[in-house]
Amino acid sequence: MKTSTIAALALTAGTLTAVAVVVPGLNPVPTPTYAVAAASAVVDHGAFDKLLHKHVNAQGLVDYMGFKADEAAFNQYLALLSKNPPAANWPKNDQMAYWINAYNAYTIRLILDHYPVESIKDIGSKIKIPFVTTPWAAKFFSIGGEKMSLDNIEHGILRKKFDDPRIHFSLVCASMSCPRLRNEAYAADKLNAQLDDQGHDFLNNPAKNKIGKSAAQLSKYFDWYKGDWEKNGQSVVKWVDKYSTTKIDGSTKISYLDYNWSLNKQ
Repeated sequence: MKTSTIAALALTAGTLTAVAVVVPGLNPVPTPTYAVAAASAVVDHGAFDKLLHKHVNAQGLVDYMGFKADEAAFNQYLALLSKNPPAANWPKNDQMAYWINAYNAYTIRLILDHYPVESIKDIGSKIKIPFVTTPWAAKFFSIGGEKMSLDNIEHGILRKKFDDPRIHFSLVCASMSCPRLRNEAYAADKLNAQLDDQGHDFLNNPAKNKIGKSAAQLSKYFDWYKGDWEKNGQSVVKWVDKYSTTKIDGSTKISYLDYNWSLNKQ
């Protein structure tokens, strides 16, 4: 998940065709045009589930060297994702679970590709692609035969297609201020319960949000993606009150915490 303006470079037959300035929530990333099968079997995320159980603790901290030791199994799961994008016949929850797992898995892959790093933001200085200055804009993996970035998944697919702000509780950008990385994969049959659990965990964790009745210091997510929280008659206050044990209202003074980009490692 990014915070700054991103310049994305599109090349066609070696010719510069477009430079798009992307601001989260303002200029959405184009939806990828990967090949979608009319019908196919839903992907089984069991392999990722086992790896998460093994290498992520209850606080959501990641043993990246453990993932490195299990790299063969991890790469096999990524290959499964790459070859089997959601088909038109997949139920909505199966599609959402696929893309959330893909975002989190490819974020781990990105960290492993550059490990050791102290922050995912450090990777931006290592990218040697013109006009691509952040790790979220780099197209370092393929799904359905199309090169994609983490931005494509978050902004071009999940935010654009599914219109469920709870995705912000589930996508983990490998940083301490991100939501907790679950030590289980997301699954269609329990997706709603998992997303709600993430909301409760995120809003009641004082390292992510400090909420009092008269004043609340919220995660920058509620500032960066304010438009998402205000859709469909909702508001930041309503979303906070949905999950926080301490309730706020229109009189609560709201400010936003600085974002801690330190790596979420054990």
